[in-house]
Amino acid sequence: MTPERPGPVPSPAASPVPSATYRLQLQPDFRFEAAAAAVPYLASLGVSHLHLSPVLEAVPGSRHGYDVVDHARVRAELGGEEGLRALARTAREHGLGLVVDIVPNHMAMSPRHNRALWEVLREGPESPYARWFDIDWQAGGGQVLLPVLGAPVGEVLNDLRADGGVLRYHEHAFPLRDGTADLPLPQLLDAQWYRPVWWRLARTELNYRRFFSISELIGLRVEDPEVFEATHATVLRLLREGVVDGLRIDHPDGLADPGGYLARLHEATGGRWTVVEKILADGERLPDAWPVAGTTGYDALRHVDGLFTDPAGYGELLGRYRAFAAPQPDRGGDWAATVRRAAYRVLTHELATELDRLTRLAHRLCAASPQPAPRDRAPWALGTALRELLVRLEVYRPYTAADAGEVVTGEAAAEARLAFAVPEEAGAVDVVRDLVLGRYGDGPDHEEFRARFAQTASALRAKSVEDTAFYRYVPLLSATEVGGNPGGPALDPEVFHAYCARVQRDWPATGTVVSTHDTKRSADVRAALAVLTECPARWADVLAEVARAGEGAPDPQLAWAAWQTVFGLGPADGGRVRDALLKHVREAGLHTGWTEPVASYEEAVEAFVAAGPCGAPGERVAELRKAVEPHVRANVLGTALVHLTMPGVPDLYQGTEHEYLALVDPDNRRPVDFPTAHPATGSDGESREYADGTGNAGSTGGAGSAGGTGGTGGTDGTGSAGGAGKTVVTRAALALRARRPGAFGGAATYEPVRAEGPAAEHCVAFARSGDVVTAVTRLSLRLAQEGGWRGTTLPLPPGRWADTLAPGREFTGHARVEELFADMPVALLERVGDQ
Repeated sequence: MTPERPGPVPSPAASPVPSATYRLQLQPDFRFEAAAAAVPYLASLGVSHLHLSPVLEAVPGSRHGYDVVDHARVRAELGGEEGLRALARTAREHGLGLVVDIVPNHMAMSPRHNRALWEVLREGPESPYARWFDIDWQAGGGQVLLPVLGAPVGEVLNDLRADGGVLRYHEHAFPLRDGTADLPLPQLLDAQWYRPVWWRLARTELNYRRFFSISELIGLRVEDPEVFEATHATVLRLLREGVVDGLRIDHPDGLADPGGYLARLHEATGGRWTVVEKILADGERLPDAWPVAGTTGYDALRHVDGLFTDPAGYGELLGRYRAFAAPQPDRGGDWAATVRRAAYRVLTHELATELDRLTRLAHRLCAASPQPAPRDRAPWALGTALRELLVRLEVYRPYTAADAGEVVTGEAAAEARLAFAVPEEAGAVDVVRDLVLGRYGDGPDHEEFRARFAQTASALRAKSVEDTAFYRYVPLLSATEVGGNPGGPALDPEVFHAYCARVQRDWPATGTVVSTHDTKRSADVRAALAVLTECPARWADVLAEVARAGEGAPDPQLAWAAWQTVFGLGPADGGRVRDALLKHVREAGLHTGWTEPVASYEEAVEAFVAAGPCGAPGERVAELRKAVEPHVRANVLGTALVHLTMPGVPDLYQGTEHEYLALVDPDNRRPVDFPTAHPATGSDGESREYADGTGNAGSTGGAGSAGGTGGTGGTDGTGSAGGAGKTVVTRAALALRARRPGAFGGAATYEPVRAEGPAAEHCVAFARSGDVVTAVTRLSLRLAQEGGWRGTTLPLPPGRWADTLAPGREFTGHARVEELFADMPVALLERVGDQ
């Protein structure tokens, strides 16, 4: 039994916990005024708060806003503070609040837009802004390395020029140190507090902390109280003045002391509702001491997706994938081996400079140690020990010396020692582990080492798993999602119920998501892909057909991923598929890459996509998709309803109230065309079930047309043909949350409701506070193959239960599941009276 978390910190009465949020991606083409115009419609959906992407001043033209350049100003391209206040007023008029996304970990490495950074480059470490940025001045010989040159400096020297007090290089501009403007160019470069260098040196020579391996983003030191104050003053003022109600915290794992930062933020905000973008591995728990409402919800995504994935079918699909693509175990054939190889690659290439800095710090601590044990350790041995321990971490990072032993385990240390040919040299592993565990002291250098180890670990996990292994190990693309476990994607319903009970008990106001601006595929694409675990043989047969008929693929792993992509996405512009797959192969890094592109391979990818998945052979995949459409729809509606009624605060990503089919960014950040009307009945905009305008995905029959498993609803998505589309399910669930807030809030309860009968495993149901019951169909294709519900019943809690998705229908006692799902494969019941 998981120990209970201490009682959650209450939010102020003036800033209640949201009942549901709606994420809007602000950008120059979708400003505050456009968001305000959408407010009446969004309020009609039933959400309580708008969830805004970052609103502070960013690099001009930024499509996401995470590249902040000025924390003191609201972004002018979005309409400035006046525009934000106007949006807040409009939202309030319609009963909505605002939650904003903030970025404490980094700023844009864009000196001409980032005044604080400009001053540091001009004045050096004596600048009052120098404490803002995580720069290792010693490593750079007193200069900040700026990896902006297109070639070694000697080859581009003529492209650099002094212009008054500014050094210019193409679109880049840097300040000149006082008194250096008239020096000859080579001497002028040497005299600055920075050194422009060839961009390829970023891997090994960079001397500032980055966001992961993105050199265009420089790390902030918000652990410094003065830096915290300066970078949060505007957001805190907007909170105090009632413009903003809650916060989403981007990437806390990048911070030196996430717990300390969150405690300071909690105090400064007065305990406003705050969620953190923390990715939890299987079995990992959010630190109990963090004074937050919970995570942004990727842990919920993993559990919801796992519910609709067939465990036995996934095993067969994996075997079919291995037979088709024949990947080497560590290059996409075995999940654990693929992650390990990717981690080695990332740590010795993209993060080589971070590993070098960590090694130098460890060596300094060992050499100066008053204890004999850590002394006499060569830098290479310490570096090897660090590398071997880091690649074996199974979570993103440790947070304190107290929990480090559970992250950097003794088993990992034993494996790491095997990397040393000389056993005596392997003692470096124990030294490094003891440094991480705080056994050699708690001085400032020791604290810095532990913080940098944790920061490097989180960057390594993100880059090696999310940005590399997810693109190499591709038997089931829906499993390669943020927070997911591709090695074991399916979850037993009892695991899901246990997770929900724990969330309701410990983190009832946590965020939950199924689609975000960072998901590699939207929930509805993943829902379609999950059906393949119920028909792996049919999928393999179709793939064999199209492989014979189509243009030859550059490699079979790409082919498998490409065909799954078009199956999941359905009819779409071929350019979207091409762009997503080019990103796929570059991230995978097996045959081409972002920094070492192989033009011939990428041209072959484009030709294959056009002639195969997006050509005539793709029609065969479309036929399979059409054949299993009722089961895709069951997954889509089941995912949506579970997400909206499980414990936590659901966050709807823009456009996902309709059936929304999107691939990896930037495909999932396309603007949404909101209706100008704000229908109360759902009559406006309901036919736009697909984001690309292809209409509703409904079939002519229900999911039970083969075997009586239940329907999928009408073909127009409005429920007018005896069912309901995703929009109607979304509206009904959100309306119920608003109507019965006590059934879903912090004092609510969660209880599994277990079906009885031969098909019980295919009905997943739960009750919220005795007032609401959610029931969904699980693995509907296999259910149909097994003969349908066959008298399976769902024992409802006491009372009369009205079906909110089909007004007029009521149930009591043991409801026959076939009747419960007569019109659609999901049901949302509300208790309306005693039995």
